[in-house]
Order: sequence, then structure tokens, then C-alpha cells
Amino acid sequence: MSIYLIRHGQTSGNASRRLQTPDTPLNGEGLEQARRLGERLRDAGIGHVLSSDLTRAQQTAEAVVSTTGAPLVLEPLLQERNFGDLRGQLYRDVGPNLFDDTFDPPGGESGDVFRARAHAAWQRVVAFAEEVADTGHLAVVTHGLLYRVLYSRHIAADANAEAPIVGNTAVSIIEPGVPHAVSLLVCTAHLD
Repeated sequence: MSIYLIRHGQTSGNASRRLQTPDTPLNGEGLEQARRLGERLRDAGIGHVLSSDLTRAQQTAEAVVSTTGAPLVLEPLLQERNFGDLRGQLYRDVGPNLFDDTFDPPGGESGDVFRARAHAAWQRVVAFAEEVADTGHLAVVTHGLLYRVLYSRHIAADANAEAPIVGNTAVSIIEPGVPHAVSLLVCTAHLD
């Protein structure tokens, strides 16, 4: 049993480089990316889908559910970092340190709080994977920043490894046992 770690499809906020609100849906391109992802995973042996409960992730997860028939479980720990009062603003208007670990957005999650939640999210993923191991692989749909923190702090063999750039609907395949072997990293071949 493997964990398929997936980033959600594209939104208008991704395209315009804007901090997103929780209810931001996939745009037309994102819906097509999600459809292609679902087709890619149709015969992959997905037994369950665990997803962030934010709209864009849930829509992506539903595309996987529609082709695999796997049950969907929503998990708030998998949400994107909460940028609080800055949501809706363009990256360039916020400043160059926006994604820095030490940046603390007003009304949002500090870097420390976000990393602690990411740790709890990974513990939940691994525990859920163990619970449902006999049903097939686990697809986990989340967001770009959380994906990168999970990779750099819980998945990469080298603690100093820089997290990869994660495209929309990118798929990584990870073994749940420690150390976490990665057999596929941020692949978007289904979009070619």
C-alpha cells in the first residue's frame, strides 16, 4: 500500500498568484487537470481518498473518487496555510517574505503553528493509511505549501533537501513505512 500525495488543480488564485480564500474553486483549467488526474488514477488501486476540506482540494478529490469509486474522507489538517487578513491579496503586494518560515501573517497561522499542523497532518495521513491498508492505496489531496512542508520535514531522506516545486495535480508516490521511500516525485505526466 502506497500514499499518493496530490496537490489540487489550478484556481484563478493560482493563475494570478493571489492568496486564496477557503472557498476558492478550481477554474476551468483546474477542472480539466482534475479530470485527467482521475483518469490517470482510474486503475491505480486507490482504496480511499483523504482530502483537505477546502473547496479546490475537495473538487480535485471528487475527480479521483469519480473514476476509482473510492470513499472520500475530508480532513481539515490538510488545509493550506491560513494567511488570515492577507487572503485575497496578490503575492507581490504582500512582500518578498510571504512564504518564509518566519513570516507571521496578521490574523493567520504563524510559521510555527503551520509547521505543527503539518506535522499533525502527516501523523494523521500515516495512521489513516495503516487503518485502510487492506483496501488499496491512499490518495491524499492537499495544497502546495503543505505538500512542500510534508516533503521537506517528513518524507525527504535528507533533512536539508529542498522541497520540489509542486505543480497543480502533481502526484508523488510514497511508502508509509519509515524511512519513507519515494518512488515518484511531483509528476504531472497526465497533463502532457
